[in-house]
Amino acid sequence: MTPDFDTPSWSLAPEGWNWLAQDEDGRWFWYGVKPVLGIGGGVWRAPSRAQCLAGHGPPNPDWHASLQERPISQARLPAD
Repeated sequence: MTPDFDTPSWSLAPEGWNWLAQDEDGRWFWYGVKPVLGIGGGVWRAPSRAQCLAGHGPPNPDWHASLQERPISQARLPAD
């Protein structure tokens, strides 16, 4: 995890998007499914409809260690 690289707040994450990761170029993305490291390097991969831009930060040489799962304390429970 790389909290020093302008990590977006989980309070901004769309409901059901429980993964966050930063690409090497500094872009952060929310993911609806757990992403995997891209074969070409520098990016995380998931089906296109399961990924949305979360923010921008500086390039991150440790991007491959940035994957985070939504903390339980930030989980959104369905309304009754």
